[in-house]
Parts: sequence; C-alpha cells; structure tokens
Amino acid sequence: MFTEQDILYSYEMLNNEHLDVRAVTLGINLFDCAGDSLEKVKANIYAKITGLAKNLVPICDSIGEKYGIKIVNKRISVSPISSIGAPFDKDGMIEIAKTLDRAAKDSGVDFVGGFTALVEKGISRGDLALIEAIPEALTVTDRVCSSVNVASTRAGINMDAVLLMSKAIKKAAALTADKDGLACAKLCIFANIPQDIPFMAGAYLGIGEADAVINVGVSGPGVVKKAIDRGIKDNPDLNLGEIAEIIKRTACRVTRVGEVIGREVAREIGIPFGVVDLSLAPTPTVGDSVGEIFQSLGLFSIGAPGSTAALAMLNDAVKKGGSFASSHVGGLSGAFIPVSEDLNIAEAARSGILTIEKLEAMTSVCSVGLDMVAIPGDTSVETLAGIIADEMAIGMINKKTTAVRIIPVPGKKAGENAHFGGLLGFATIMPVKETGQANTFVLRGGRIPAPVQSLVN
Repeated sequence: MFTEQDILYSYEMLNNEHLDVRAVTLGINLFDCAGDSLEKVKANIYAKITGLAKNLVPICDSIGEKYGIKIVNKRISVSPISSIGAPFDKDGMIEIAKTLDRAAKDSGVDFVGGFTALVEKGISRGDLALIEAIPEALTVTDRVCSSVNVASTRAGINMDAVLLMSKAIKKAAALTADKDGLACAKLCIFANIPQDIPFMAGAYLGIGEADAVINVGVSGPGVVKKAIDRGIKDNPDLNLGEIAEIIKRTACRVTRVGEVIGREVAREIGIPFGVVDLSLAPTPTVGDSVGEIFQSLGLFSIGAPGSTAALAMLNDAVKKGGSFASSHVGGLSGAFIPVSEDLNIAEAARSGILTIEKLEAMTSVCSVGLDMVAIPGDTSVETLAGIIADEMAIGMINKKTTAVRIIPVPGKKAGENAHFGGLLGFATIMPVKETGQANTFVLRGGRIPAPVQSLVN
C-alpha cells in the first residue's frame, strides 16, 4: 500500500528531480536473417527490424503520456553483426551497418546497437571483418553503435584484439576529425559485456535471449541527490550507513517506475519483458549529475580523496534498492561516470581535480569504465592499447563489467575542449601520460591468461 508520503515523493521525482525512463530498448534476434547473399541478408535485416519496431516509438510516447513519465530514448539492439555477417568482408559489413542505420531511421529510434563482435578468446573471420569496418561504418552512419568484447574473467584478455581496437579508435577519430572524433563516442570496448544492456553504445542482444525483448534503463541521479539533501537537511548528523539507506529506498522507487513502464511497453508490443538496468545515467543538465551526488555526500568534488569509497557506497546502495524493486535486473546496473555527459564530472576534469588515473581507480567499484573520456589527438596507438588493457584487467580480475569509450580528439591537446553535441555533451581534454618510449608489452599480442578463480585476495 502506498502512503501519502510515497505519492508525494513520486510526484516530486517526476516533476522537479529529472526522473525519467532513459531508454526503452527493443532487442531483436537477427540470426534468422543470416545467409550468404549480402542483398538477401540486408533485406532480411531491414524487414525484421522495421516489422518489429514499427510501433515502438508511438507506444512509448503513448505510455509516457499516460503516466506523465518522459521516455527519453527509444532504441534497438540486435544480435552480434559479426555472426550475422560472418560470410562477408569489411565492405559487406559496412553495407550491413548502412542497412541498420536506415532501419533505425525508418523506425524513428535514436540508436541501433549490435554492430558487435565477441573476441575475448579469439578472432574469427567475421569478427575481423567487422572490426576492420568499424571506423568507416561509424562515420557513414548516424545511429549505429558498436561494441567489441575483448576480455572476460573466464577467457582472459585478447591483446591482439586490444591492439586492433586501438587502431580502430584512432582511425575512427581521424575520419570524424571535423566533429572532434565523434565516431569514437559510438564505440565501446568491453570486458565481461552483459547481453541485455539497454544503454548505448554497448547494447546488443545476446545469444541466450528471446527472439525479441524489451529492456529498460532508468535515470535518477537528480532524484538520489535530492533525497540525500532532504535527509541531511532533516538530520544534519546522518552517518554514511543512514545515507546509504536513503539511497537504497530511493533506488527502489526509481526502479519500480522503470519496471511498470517496461512491462506495459512489452505487453503493448506483444513480446516479453526483459530487465531493468539500475544504472544511474546522468545528462549534461544541472541537477541531473552523478558528480553532484558526491558533493551532497560531503566531498568537494568527484575526484577528491574519498571518491572511490563514495562511489562504492552509492553503487551498492542502488543495487540493493533496485534488487528489492524488481526480480529482473540486468544490464550494467551501476553508476555511469561519463566525463562529457555529466556537467559536474566534466567540470572536475576541467579543473584537474579528476584525472584519468583517478577515473580508472573509480571504475574498479562501478559497473562501467572509462566513459566518454576525451584525450589528446596525438595519443599513440600503443598508449591507447595500454589504457584499454588496464581497464580490461580491472574487469577480468574483479569478475565485473568494465568498458572503455575514449576519444582521441584530432588536432587538440590537453586542456582544450571537445564538443560532441546533444546528450553527449562536451569535455575538457584530459592529459595522458606518454612515456615517449616504445610499449612493447602491448605489441607482443597473444592472450593474457584468465585469472585463478580461487585464492581470492
């Protein structure tokens, strides 16, 4: 039974605290579209996506209006294209990317994810063709997102793939130099990638999923911040355990909203409901920032000493509250700390309080990784590979998801600004330590073995 206070809190969350459903993502299995004729595969893909997604946007808009809850993004994720397009070469993969883009535009969705390869243990012919196609595919399309899983706790880190992806990032940045390397903002490199992420750029539909499914991602940084502020105003002596309890209860309310919306969208379309992703997803809007939560907790800024502990507490409390609210939780389910998409985090990076090294440390306790980090355009391929390998190691050893979405901004140096537009926001370019010496470690290739699963310390 809802109390009057619960109803008032919900009203406040919706009207004054930026609560929204960040993403409703329709996952579509494309394995029945496979074939050895490129034209037939493209036709099958277009027909299946536009057929299943034709009512996605109007249904989301209608349900959002019914409940007074804004559904910000409507998206599609598909089966890994490296498998669907395995018979084709790089040019064939680019053609498939164009088909995905056209299907996304005709369906009215914001993005389509799934230009994906899973290469943590080895690179097949289709995987290699897709990786080679990524820079151009992300340049000639507007709505296609790409992800490549190069590491897992069970398989280790595929360093050949890490180096290939470093080269792909540099090339993608160069091809979109006039847009500050925008193509890189649509590319994620993962360790332990989940199969049901509703958020881009990492969304794809895993092999163990249904033929079509609805996954939902909620927002909520502003709601959590306001809840903490209210609690401290009422009782300035709250300790961290009591604040964690406030975050937990708030996350439970936010998750309920996402579950209600997701189930109704799935029912209207006539497909199963999948999961709610509990991630706190910020925007470049004042009052909708994960970084501001750190200040409410008492830190001067995200990046200051204590930030890793604060993020660990926040992440855990959100998961506990969300788990109570929904039996079907998945995706990333943590706190995003993207530099460019969060105004407060972008400011911390600009002032130098938040460094790339501190960001890396913080990713050991959250579910994402180095996200939307702009770095100097002259960063070498070897240094990029080292950054990716370090982040993958955190995910591999700690049995968790980590990712890298990094943008070497062509022609710009540390301290300058990069502008990506819209939800992607802007970021001050963060300095990267270049030793000026050869990095033969990342050039050796091979696979870093999977860690022992016992003897945990």
